[in-house]
Amino acid sequence: MLRTRRILLMAAIAIGVILPTPGKAQLARSAGAVFVMTNAAAGNEIIAFKRGPDGSLQMGKAFPTGGRGSGGVTDPLGSQGSLTLSQEHSLLFAVNAGSGDISVFQVHGANLALVDKVSCGGASPVAVAQHGNLVYVVNEGASSSVSGFSLTKDGKLKPISQSLAYLSTANSGPASLSFSPDGQFLLVTEKLTNSIDAFHVQLDGTLAPIVVNPSADPGVFAITFAPNGAALVAETGPAGGTNASAISSYAVGPNGKLTPISLGVPTLAAATCWHVVTPNGQFVYTSNAGSATVSGFSISATGALTEIDGTVVGINPSGSSNLDIAVTADGKFLYTLDSGTGSISIFGINEDGTLTNLGEADGLSAAAGFNGIAAN
Repeated sequence: MLRTRRILLMAAIAIGVILPTPGKAQLARSAGAVFVMTNAAAGNEIIAFKRGPDGSLQMGKAFPTGGRGSGGVTDPLGSQGSLTLSQEHSLLFAVNAGSGDISVFQVHGANLALVDKVSCGGASPVAVAQHGNLVYVVNEGASSSVSGFSLTKDGKLKPISQSLAYLSTANSGPASLSFSPDGQFLLVTEKLTNSIDAFHVQLDGTLAPIVVNPSADPGVFAITFAPNGAALVAETGPAGGTNASAISSYAVGPNGKLTPISLGVPTLAAATCWHVVTPNGQFVYTSNAGSATVSGFSISATGALTEIDGTVVGINPSGSSNLDIAVTADGKFLYTLDSGTGSISIFGINEDGTLTNLGEADGLSAAAGFNGIAAN
């Protein structure tokens, strides 16, 4: 652990900036809110909801990103991570797929302050990830790529020289990216090639050559890490399958090769694309757009996945087309962005991992191209 911290410190010094350790006041300022992104082509915005102690939501202000979204109807970005909170939850990153840039907001409860907007380094950014003072964005347009930035203490993004790295093919359909908990690897999913790319993060913040891992199961979509280092992958399943979606977990080797831990664990649902891990690392939940459900799994110390209470632990309203999914920083509540009904579903997370349905928050436009949800 000390060696890992030393390596990350050296990387920060090489880039020239170090983020301060977040204090309790910072965390308090960023608590009690849920954010969704409109992805509107005329002008992208972030809509903030105040969160009550019981998980209920009250719609607040809309904050322009200063960029343009892609527009569309339901899930036009086809990604997870288009709207991402920083590790300490004091910053919010948003992709502007239409104008090809990234916006950064400071978070003050349910209020946002735009502090930066920079070019994505490619075209049509669809997801962003942050670890310490590193931020990487994955670009779907032109030649599929990732591009890196150093994050200053005041929330500014500075492009890292020579950080642009291309994926396995020019049009690979990237959907998600995630840093390993130790910051040593960046993983990226490719929908069209059904692959998981691994990049070793070097001391200067650039990436080592790509290591392509073909997925053993069909329909690779989103990837995220559990705190214990297991990489979790949501899989939509084979074309034409009935409730054939799944979730898998992998160990990442020092050479970037992935070794299966739990392979193709059924979600008992359709169009499983998004997933989220609780802050304590005990549970992972999937958002199943084709079934209007949420599935739940416990995560062992080794990264093995076990179904919770018969797998399906949450029922969304009929026709929800529930997309991205988020869990609050305290691990008490779970939210899904329901494109089909223009709402946010609210669930309470119980100690055993089961969910309690707490209703919905309305007020969004149905099937209007919204993408991305984040929760404090």
